[in-house]
Amino acid sequence: MALTSHPHALTVEFLTSINQISATQWNAIANTDYPFLRHDFLLGLETTGCTTVETGWQPCHLILRRDDEVVAIMPLYLKTHSYGEYVFDWSWADAWRQRGLVYYPKLLTAIPFTPATGPRLCVSPELDADEGLHAVLHAIKTLAAQRNISSWHLLFPDEAKSETLLAAGLHRRAGTQFHWFNDNYSCFEDFLSTFNSRKRKALKKERRRVAEQGLVMKTLTGANIGEQEWEQFYRFYQLTYAKRSGHGGYLSRDFFVTTAAGMGDQVVMVLAYLDAHAVAGALYFCSDDTLYGRYWGCEEEYDCLHFEACYYQGIEYCIANKLARFDPGAQGEHKIQRGFRPITTWSNHWIADPDLSAAVGDFTRREEEQNDLYRQSAVKMLPFK
Repeated sequence: MALTSHPHALTVEFLTSINQISATQWNAIANTDYPFLRHDFLLGLETTGCTTVETGWQPCHLILRRDDEVVAIMPLYLKTHSYGEYVFDWSWADAWRQRGLVYYPKLLTAIPFTPATGPRLCVSPELDADEGLHAVLHAIKTLAAQRNISSWHLLFPDEAKSETLLAAGLHRRAGTQFHWFNDNYSCFEDFLSTFNSRKRKALKKERRRVAEQGLVMKTLTGANIGEQEWEQFYRFYQLTYAKRSGHGGYLSRDFFVTTAAGMGDQVVMVLAYLDAHAVAGALYFCSDDTLYGRYWGCEEEYDCLHFEACYYQGIEYCIANKLARFDPGAQGEHKIQRGFRPITTWSNHWIADPDLSAAVGDFTRREEEQNDLYRQSAVKMLPFK
């Protein structure tokens, strides 16, 4: 589908597959090592059956062209539910239903199943950013009117982009995550030296407990992760999702053994072994300055192993590779006592119905005030001296 936005002479296209634009064109405009915006990552989600019409994640990626040249890109999905987003709007869907309206389908700009802050609307240097945003908003509103779409949601932009969208009329919503920051630590013990005595002893005890159970940790990257390790990890992932959610997870086996396996050194896998037998694993992705903790699984529970595989091994990797930040994923107040600081995350929301838009705006403003108070209280719980 193509729309022309006048008077800017920009053509807006909605792609039903990211394969309708070349990887070279997409990645050139994205111009980032943020792993989740890579063409092969998003295409892999499609081709391995994770983001399809059937799963409620219909690709609808937006591109802008000027004189047949791609000048902006934005991941976009037509959603028929709110699973896999990590910014919860189920109460909004209920409000629509109470008014006799339908909330789904909605438009979503996000990385599927990935609550990690990063670039969303990427604009070429040849295009004025305000002009590009104006064209995108016009196209979104036009598509919403044509297809009876209730809303557009953009999740986990950086703060500056969220402020820009707020100024453009989209509501802004705040959330909290817990991230680790590398203060030029030389080793894990150097990091621990910043803790107060009681918290430092507690963390050391957790790490000792892993060793006392006979567990051995192994970190693999890129080509060092073989087919056997990918198969093992997928089994752990499925088992853990089945225990927690009653289904085998959002991601397919093919996604792990083909797409993730093809991302080279941007993939880090931590495996736990007992008597040379792999029993658990954690999967990370990384950019030049950030480690992203994404998936975890185990075949049975061991004391403190989740903390070791998902947090402490990640911290050690960041220190060894001089990465500035470790984003371990959504939620988890238990991260605070382990040295992960509360940070604010953002999302922005355009609502077609004026009355419901006003209600959402009031809700997000009150929620942001509560989020500020929560973050302040979380800071007081940090383990540092």
